[in-house]
Amino acid sequence: MKLSAVDLSPVPDDGTATEAYANTVEAAQQAEDLGFERFWVAEHHGMADTLAGTTPEVLLGHLAAETDSIRLGSGAVLLNHYSPFKVAEQFGALDALAPGRIDAGLGRANGSPAVDRALGTDRHVQNPDKDHAEKIEAVINHLYDDYPDNHAYSDIEIPRSGADEPVPWVLGSSPSSAAIAGELGLRFCFAAFIRPQFATHAFEKYRETFQPSELGGSIDEPQGMVAVNAVCADTDEEAARIRAVAEATYKRMERGIVGTRPSIEEAIDELGGVPEPTPATLDENEWPRAISGSPETISSLLDQLADRVGVDEMMIQHVHDGHEDALRSHELIAEGVGLV
Repeated sequence: MKLSAVDLSPVPDDGTATEAYANTVEAAQQAEDLGFERFWVAEHHGMADTLAGTTPEVLLGHLAAETDSIRLGSGAVLLNHYSPFKVAEQFGALDALAPGRIDAGLGRANGSPAVDRALGTDRHVQNPDKDHAEKIEAVINHLYDDYPDNHAYSDIEIPRSGADEPVPWVLGSSPSSAAIAGELGLRFCFAAFIRPQFATHAFEKYRETFQPSELGGSIDEPQGMVAVNAVCADTDEEAARIRAVAEATYKRMERGIVGTRPSIEEAIDELGGVPEPTPATLDENEWPRAISGSPETISSLLDQLADRVGVDEMMIQHVHDGHEDALRSHELIAEGVGLV
């Protein structure tokens, strides 16, 4: 199995964005050393006291200088906020900084009304899916210089390395995003840590709608990846204890408290106890929002979930109490799936 990671650049308690970014660099370097396939960074707005990952295009430029071979990408850049041409320029520049190893992960999400106003985002688009698909196509046409000669944008150039162009991925947590990826003939990554209940249906929709296209970076056969929240420790019981942070964070989100992260002790108190270890064998229709276990258990769980949707690559997203726990978890997961 291929293994990848997505990092949100959480700000340490009483820390700053500077420390958060340093931790992200260390995590990317560790992922490269462990043999991870790719390392993506996220985009969240208006929560910078807890999540410093606001501008993946900036952070990826720094990661390009601090790594040598691992693929780097956005998980995701939120296209509904931006001009496709500007996004293409950013990823063209990243390609020039890290030739042949950039992923352009393209997604969409609204923030709070105040954040969207500050970004100049229209929250009431008449046909959101059509608008998103058109923006994805526009980004790719700029990246691959694929506008026809008679198009108004055909003579606009962007920075590039001369190596392989950035690889486009459609990211989402719904069957509608899966359908867009399929109809455009692009790679698809599903965020199972957001809406795990839609994972199987989303990949069914992706394969049902998939058609090869002439779009740059398109593929002949469906290719997918699933991003999961996974916590690994030496034992199933210790991993479940650490997973309490993710479980309590999700409970807070259900109550409208977004962007905060409790300590392990606070999480256990809020949950009323330590969560039960994730079963080594999941029920047929069971897809937890977060999974945990020893290296052996996590390897088995990742295999089960990957087989369920027919992918051979899993991306790890984590919500941990501290940076060292996150690094140790990645190390143990890599051990469990046989990377090290």
